[in-house]
Amino acid sequence: MSKKPDYKPGEFQWSFLLPQYWGIWIGIVFLMILAILPWAIQHRLATVIGNIAFNQLKSRRKTAIRNLELCFPEWTSEQVQKNTRHVFVDQMIGIFETLNAWYCPQWFKGRVSIEGLEHLQKAQAEGKGVLLLGTHSTLLDAGGYLCAQYFEPDVVYRPQNNPLLDMLIYRCRATIYANQIDHDDMRGLIRHLKNGRAIWYSPDQDYGLKQGVMAPFFGIPAATVTAHRRLIKMTKAAAVPLYFYRDGDIKDPRYHVLLEPAVDNLPSADEIDDATRVNKIIENQLRIAPTQYMWFHRRFKTRPEGYDKIY
Repeated sequence: MSKKPDYKPGEFQWSFLLPQYWGIWIGIVFLMILAILPWAIQHRLATVIGNIAFNQLKSRRKTAIRNLELCFPEWTSEQVQKNTRHVFVDQMIGIFETLNAWYCPQWFKGRVSIEGLEHLQKAQAEGKGVLLLGTHSTLLDAGGYLCAQYFEPDVVYRPQNNPLLDMLIYRCRATIYANQIDHDDMRGLIRHLKNGRAIWYSPDQDYGLKQGVMAPFFGIPAATVTAHRRLIKMTKAAAVPLYFYRDGDIKDPRYHVLLEPAVDNLPSADEIDDATRVNKIIENQLRIAPTQYMWFHRRFKTRPEGYDKIY
């Protein structure tokens, strides 16, 4: 669990110059060098590193395989193995894409398109905030950058345990997001929604049943968070599904942002029905680019009473 820093986010501390942080500084310089490499080299490196990760991170690989077996039963064993490998490669590609968004954003020029922007504009024209229901995509912050080409997104974030890393990531994200809202700052989140902001919020991970309900995800009971229902009820915000993905030839990729119509009657009187509807939206989105999702997370770790464990 991440620890909340005891300093202002993004604030430099002289202690960051101590020897204990030198390794991180060297790592950051190395990442900046990687960010200026030609895309052909970045892609090749990501493929090599992704394949190494697939082979070496056995626990994560096992989790991803199990998730794909359950969610895509129509796939053969060979297809599951192949696509699991692609998940790890796409994750590494996503890291390079994030580095490009932070340090070389001009690389995306002419590569980005959007569909459904009118759904967000309609809600904001009505004076509503917009809760963008997104996913944990392998594109990472590159997805936020894609959105920022068309509207001002805010994001909910979890502070890093390492204060220097937290400062550096916060500053890089500040070039993309208008506001970064600590996940513990519910008052700030509510305030921004009431002020008509569009906030990226991902309700697609398993945080247990203290924060959610069991609802089907790809037909499998999954602990599904319900906090967004309360936020929408308190702020009268619109819930607009958000998805972004890479498309086309990997040697010359294109990026697409998809905004869907606001979810009707959310929240309703039935929180399980609400969770089911949102999960179904996410399912349909993930089928567009299945390997560009963090399937190595244990999405089904919480099990209903009487059900066997999945992992």
